[in-house]
Amino acid sequence: MRAAVVGGSLGGLHAALLLHELGVEVDVYERSPAELAERGAGIGFLPESARYLVERAGVPLDRISVSTSHIRYLDRRGDRVYDGAHTYRFSSWNTVYRALKACFPAPRYHLGHEMTGWAERDDAVEIHLAGRPARRVDLLVCADGVGSTARARLLPTVRPAYAGYVAWRGMVPEASLDAGTRAALADAITYHVYANSHILAYPIPGVDGSVAPGKRLMNFVWYRNYLEGGDLDDVLTDEADQRRELSVPPGAVPARHIAEMRAVARARLPAPLARVVESVERPFLQVIYDIEVPRMAFGRVCLLGDAAFVVRPHAAAGTAKAAADAWALADTLARDGDVPAALARWETGQLALGARLLERTRRIGRRSQVDGTWVPGDPELIFGLRGPGQ
Repeated sequence: MRAAVVGGSLGGLHAALLLHELGVEVDVYERSPAELAERGAGIGFLPESARYLVERAGVPLDRISVSTSHIRYLDRRGDRVYDGAHTYRFSSWNTVYRALKACFPAPRYHLGHEMTGWAERDDAVEIHLAGRPARRVDLLVCADGVGSTARARLLPTVRPAYAGYVAWRGMVPEASLDAGTRAALADAITYHVYANSHILAYPIPGVDGSVAPGKRLMNFVWYRNYLEGGDLDDVLTDEADQRRELSVPPGAVPARHIAEMRAVARARLPAPLARVVESVERPFLQVIYDIEVPRMAFGRVCLLGDAAFVVRPHAAAGTAKAAADAWALADTLARDGDVPAALARWETGQLALGARLLERTRRIGRRSQVDGTWVPGDPELIFGLRGPGQ
C-alpha cells in the first residue's frame, strides 16, 4: 500500500509513523520550505500524545516532559486558595516534534511540497503538488491543521466559529524568575480565575529540550475576551498592519498591545503570574476557534487531527486527539486493507470522539469566560481526551 500524509506536524507525523510500521510506503508532504518551529509553546502531554514515543520508540517519558504533582489556584493577593494533589505531564511542541521526526525516515519527509489538489483515478488518488510531478497513492491522509485547505475543499460550508476570546501565550526561562515567583509556581500548574478570564502557568522543557529544574521554561496561557469585529480585528492586526486570521506570532504583536497586556497583568493578576507575563519578551496570541465536521472519510481520503475537529485547549487534548485519530486509523487498516471500507469504519469512532471533546471544551470555556462558574478543584476541569482524567 502507498500513502501520502499532507501536513508534517504532530498529527501528520503520528499517522506517518504508524502507517510506516504497518509496512505502508508512506511519504509526508509539508508545504513549509523550512523546518517547522512552533515557538516552543507548551502542551499538555496526555498518554495518547506520549504513546508512540514511549511504547514504540522507547523514549523515556522523563526525557521529553516535565511532571507536576499539584493543581494550584492563587487569589488576587497571591495566596493559595486551592492546592490539590494531581499529577500532570507537560512538554513543548518543539520537543515532541523533534522526537517524532527523528523516528521517521528522513528521505520520506518532504519540505516545500504544497498539495494543490487531488483526483481519484482507477482505485487510487492522484495528488497534485505545486511545481512537481503528480503522485499516485492508495490513501491520502490530510493532516494540514487548523487552516486545512483539504477541509475547505471537501467541506466548503464548514467554517471556524469564533469562541469569543483569544489565548495570549509566552514562555520565559525559569532561571530568570525571582526565587519568590519560582516558589509560588513550583511543582504545579497554577491558575488564577477572575471575571470573564483565567490564566494558567506551568513548566515545560527548555528550548534545547532540557527538563532539569532551572533549565526549563515557564509557559503561560491567558484567555481574554475580545468582541468580534473591531476589538478582535485590532488585536489581530500585526506590527506590519496586516490583519492575521489564526494567530499573531512572536515579534509581530504591536508594542501597544504588549504594553496593554502587561498593564492589565499588573492590575489584575496575582504577583507571581504577573511577573511571568511581564518577563516574556515576545508574547504571541492565538484565536480560539471551534471547528466541527460532519465527515472525516471521503473514499480514499481522510481528515485527521485539527484538519477535522478544532477544539478549545481547556482539556489539553488537541495533540492527543490527533494521535488518537492516527492510532485508530492504523488499527483499522491493519484489520482491513480495503481503504474506503476501512476509512468508513474508522470515521464513526473518530467523529464521536471529536464531537464529545469539542462539546466538553465549549462547556469549560463558557464557565470561565462567560458564566463565572469555574470552581477551583472541580473534577470536571481535569485534563483528558475522553473525559476528565481519561
